[in-house]
Amino acid sequence: MNDLNDAELNRALEAMYFGFRALIAEPDARLKELGMSRVHHRILYFIAREPGCSVGNLLKRLQATKQYINRPLRQLIEHGYVCAEADARDRRVKRLTLSARGAALEEELSGGQRRLFARVFEQAGPDAEAGWYKVMALLSKVSRR
Repeated sequence: MNDLNDAELNRALEAMYFGFRALIAEPDARLKELGMSRVHHRILYFIAREPGCSVGNLLKRLQATKQYINRPLRQLIEHGYVCAEADARDRRVKRLTLSARGAALEEELSGGQRRLFARVFEQAGPDAEAGWYKVMALLSKVSRR
């Protein structure tokens, strides 16, 4: 495999754990106040990146099942964060967009994370940023095998 020993690999795991915890701490606290969870945040985030996406496309993007997102998506719709409208050509397809309220919440949750990444990438430098993207892409590919 490679020359990394368990201590070095544990160091990588701990860095991932503590880095992830720092990234999600504030959004998690806000979500808890609202009676929501990370899946609600993920749904808001990906709809914001692709307004008008279908439920099917959202499922593919999240690599999730209908059962996984059904309840949280329904809650987001019922509470006015997400709008679901039938597709103009195929009434069976629901198109999802964020309401103004949903866009504001997504910005509140993800905006702090984006600012945190901006600060960290600025401090780490472009080579470290490029290395981080490479590691994340490889993790993503390896985990799907």
